Amino acid sequence: MSVPSAESKKTPQFAAVKLRPVEEKPASCCTTGECQQPEPELNASGERYSWRVAGMDCAACARKVENAVRQVNGVSQVQVAFATEKLTVIAQDDVRKRVEQAVEQAGYQLRGENSAPAPAPSPLRENLALMVLIVMMALSWGLEQFNHPLGQAAFIVTTLVGLWSIARQALRLIKSGSWFAIETLMSVAAIGALFIGATAEAAMVLVLFLIGERLEGWAASRARRGVSALMALKPDSAIRLRDGERQRVAASDLQPGDVIEVPAGGRLPSDGRLISPFASFDESALTGESVPVERTQGESVPAGATSVDRLVTLEVVSKSGESAIDRILKLIEEAEERRAPIERFIDRFSRIYTPAIMVVALLVAIIPPLLFAQPWLVWIYKGLALLLIGCPCALVISTPAAITSGLAAAARHGALIKGGAALEQLGSIRQVAFDKTGTLTVGKPQVTTITPLSGTDESELLALSAAVEQGSTHPLAQAIVLEAQRRKLLIPQAHGQRALAGRGIEATVNGQQILISAPDKLGQGAGDESLLAQIAQQESRGQTVVVVQRAGDVIGTIGLQDTLRDDAKEAVAGLHALGIQGVILTGDNPRAAAAIAAELGLAFRAGLLPEDKVSAVRALNQQAALAMVGDGINDAPAMKAATIGIAMGSGTDVALETADAALTHNRLTGLGQMIRLARATHRNIRQNIAMALGLKAIFLVTTLVGVTGLWLAVMADTGATVLVTANALRLLRSKA
Repeated sequence: MSVPSAESKKTPQFAAVKLRPVEEKPASCCTTGECQQPEPELNASGERYSWRVAGMDCAACARKVENAVRQVNGVSQVQVAFATEKLTVIAQDDVRKRVEQAVEQAGYQLRGENSAPAPAPSPLRENLALMVLIVMMALSWGLEQFNHPLGQAAFIVTTLVGLWSIARQALRLIKSGSWFAIETLMSVAAIGALFIGATAEAAMVLVLFLIGERLEGWAASRARRGVSALMALKPDSAIRLRDGERQRVAASDLQPGDVIEVPAGGRLPSDGRLISPFASFDESALTGESVPVERTQGESVPAGATSVDRLVTLEVVSKSGESAIDRILKLIEEAEERRAPIERFIDRFSRIYTPAIMVVALLVAIIPPLLFAQPWLVWIYKGLALLLIGCPCALVISTPAAITSGLAAAARHGALIKGGAALEQLGSIRQVAFDKTGTLTVGKPQVTTITPLSGTDESELLALSAAVEQGSTHPLAQAIVLEAQRRKLLIPQAHGQRALAGRGIEATVNGQQILISAPDKLGQGAGDESLLAQIAQQESRGQTVVVVQRAGDVIGTIGLQDTLRDDAKEAVAGLHALGIQGVILTGDNPRAAAAIAAELGLAFRAGLLPEDKVSAVRALNQQAALAMVGDGINDAPAMKAATIGIAMGSGTDVALETADAALTHNRLTGLGQMIRLARATHRNIRQNIAMALGLKAIFLVTTLVGVTGLWLAVMADTGATVLVTANALRLLRSKA
């Protein structure tokens, strides 16, 4: 039927991950030409291969792995997702051996996509090299106090020991295409310091660098912990019931239609449909909803949910790799590709910044001695210090660190945001447009008024209407059928059911043509003034009215009403507190829309077709940045036209795939939380950039005037990197 626009609800499904073409430049923390990362557009044909990558400490490591794989012949597209530690390659032939060799040469390890995570090394083993270097540094300093030549020799040995792993990694990265990684700059600085006799500072530079690397790795693992916890939600095995027998099988072997058993306290290995009469499930890890959700027979339950209080039986409804958790992980991988404009700008800036700093450092080292007869050792020393100060690590990581933390915090609160670009756009929102049915309202209308005419009674009118609507997925149609079933009416058989575009739905029942339509689709003379007045009165109370005709004569009307979501008023009030205005864009009749709008204090535009919504969104978007919130197929074009589209978690697949963000917990109050978090992320990015550039500017001046040296220079770089990372991690504690 055609009144009003509202679509059937389906299981949320997010768009599959897209891969970057090989021709694009990779991004790396301290590289010159590897930071530009355009939006993904292409999907090449060929074989798809996936691995898990071990040994990545930060997003820069992911770019280094990507750069190494890009050099492999036969690879057409490659993507490395740091959050999920996943490498995906599309190639025309079998490149697995070559890819694995290239990644190992770059200093990282690969394992199978479905293999168990590598066990975390013990703290002692993980920090052994650093502790050895610190001990050697202390011994060297002690020897220096008593015997200068012996102390100098000890500092040289300490430097060479510390330089071994760093220089080796620098050579690996150079071979894989990353010429100016931080390891390369650090190796040049340490070797240069040895040549000019600054042995103690050469050793101290390496100690401080390794400490900074460990701190960065710890901070990055904190940011990735939420994703790791999500990956761990799915159990590796399941109990499958087949031919009366209970079989323990791998979760990856489950297929749609299989019947599984989950004990109390157990997690679902795949999306399922409940066969047991009822049960409570803890879905907090997926939706952020802390209260267990009651599910009844036939309802869907997502993978990763925990059966709270009883043994349950479910029918598997998702294929391996397509469960709710898998779709969220794919979305997170895709989000890493959708980078914020400010992040892309910083990357482009660093492409120029790093070689420029190297040229400046070289000029500082040679110009004063050559042109002004200054001492060579002093100015070479200052040039090396400048080289370390100029490393753009802190600057490059300042934006992705904040955005990664912001996205992780949003996911923890039940909001999925598709990348940094969407997060940045969300922070600029000044208006929100809402669809009505299923967004501001529950989306499950109920029959409230049945008005028979022309000698027809209520039961006959309802039964005829249910016959025409039976089998429809439209919420209004389902409400009419459910009401007839609730009253235990005998629903006659309908024949020749067909939807009339822009008019309604009709069918033949008991040999007579029955038409159900919106009041404004009545032909001239089909309704008298009293009928129209009665319809207007019902609509003014927020009801949606459908008119039933038999053989061209009106035999009655049915009024249906949806109810507001419990949190709709709170959500709108929260948006107003943020200075954000709201408007309802709906296909429903103006009177029903006016009743809802008045209750919420919103403006409204009613009677809109999908193309009308797009026009309205474009007009509003020209005034100020607009977010479109909806759940139906008819909302998807408007979402695409808005600055940012936000889908309700219960919405259709099309709406969820079109949207830039989704509220998985289906709570409208999450809108305000998302926007506050986006604005907090913007502030965090500005703070990070100020810290990164400010510290470098201070130490640049102090180095040139001779106040600070090499070890303080590396402290400036490492300290700035740790500071911006720690500042970004504050977003993970955001209450939003």
